[in-house]
Amino acid sequence: RAWIDQLEARERERTGIKSLKVGYNKVMGYYIEVSSGQIGKVPADYLEKATLANGKRYVTAELKEYEALLLNADEQILDLEERLFRDICAQISSFGDSLLRTARAVAHADALAALAETAVRENYVRPTLSEDDRLIIRQGRHPVVERTLQDGRFMPNDTYFDENERIHILTGPNMSGKSTAIRQVALITLMAQIGSFVPAAEAHIGLVDRIFTRIGAQDEIHAAQSTFMVEMVEMALILSSATSRSLLILDEIGRGTSTYDGLAIARAVIEYIHNHPRLNCRTLFATHYHELTELEKILPRVRNYNVSVLEDGDRIVFLHKLVRGGADRSYGIYVAQLAGMPKAVVMRAREILKELEASGADFSFKDIPSGPNQVPQDQKLLFQEPEHPVIAALRAMRIEEMSPLEAMTKLYELQRMVRESSD
Repeated sequence: RAWIDQLEARERERTGIKSLKVGYNKVMGYYIEVSSGQIGKVPADYLEKATLANGKRYVTAELKEYEALLLNADEQILDLEERLFRDICAQISSFGDSLLRTARAVAHADALAALAETAVRENYVRPTLSEDDRLIIRQGRHPVVERTLQDGRFMPNDTYFDENERIHILTGPNMSGKSTAIRQVALITLMAQIGSFVPAAEAHIGLVDRIFTRIGAQDEIHAAQSTFMVEMVEMALILSSATSRSLLILDEIGRGTSTYDGLAIARAVIEYIHNHPRLNCRTLFATHYHELTELEKILPRVRNYNVSVLEDGDRIVFLHKLVRGGADRSYGIYVAQLAGMPKAVVMRAREILKELEASGADFSFKDIPSGPNQVPQDQKLLFQEPEHPVIAALRAMRIEEMSPLEAMTKLYELQRMVRESSD
């Protein structure tokens, strides 16, 4: 290659042709190009190969010989590189097992060092793991959200599950932190079971076999599935796969359809989790269906929690703190105002809300649907006392058509009715 690189200078000096050029293309290979005005100075050893509009191209025997050597050298270089590469691969593969073990050890050490560094920097604590099914977190924090807050002030929350408290129904306004609260429980549980310290003041984690989540809303157009269909498919998979040792994180189940259908599905899901002998698992259920808070009166292992809000005239302040009890408002109109919704829309929404509240429009559960023998409460009888609602409900039940789970739910409802009537 050095000989060819110097050829142009040598030939210009030998022939006296100052415009002489040495070039290359894939058809001819290397060639010497001479312009038309200098053809008369071309030496006898130049062999003409091509005629151009403004000159001719030539080769020499010596040039073709070096070209062949160069092409052979390129092939030899490629062969040598391939041979060396195969030799290196063979040598490395002979140490494959030890290299893989070393890589895994380094990866584990790196992961543990990262967890340890984060635990020290973020003030994590060592959790207690046990074989029971309790889950107790005191002042738990979301490990990601608390890092993204500019002021660094994250409101910690407590979580408590035991054999008598299995399902938490979380209600509260939009943007109040319900989703963050339920997700941090899943993250703390996961971090504890991989051997990490956790973002909390104290944590007792009864081992879980799996963590199931149904969060967010998305459709799958490519599969011809709507947002609601995707939600139902995922929920069906959770209900069929979970066990009593599982942790369920469910966010606004049933919101993708009409209010009545969504509320009915949400209640049925909670009842199924509560009553099915395979389930009865620790469940966090965030919802805007405030009517579901009535289930605490019916199902003994259900507890209501809400995210507290401080009202100041037309303004509200989200405290992001979980407290016992259910919320009675979603403050959706206020959130719409914060989002920049036109003032006229916000004002009109408030008017419509007042009309709905004044008309008593709600979706509350009725104790039990009236049967054919139920006597209206406002009907005055002359010669007999009204039948007790529990007896009327029992008379109207079609036991032969009920599943064991439905029967258990009805028994819980009847038990609540008896307690209320005796108070």
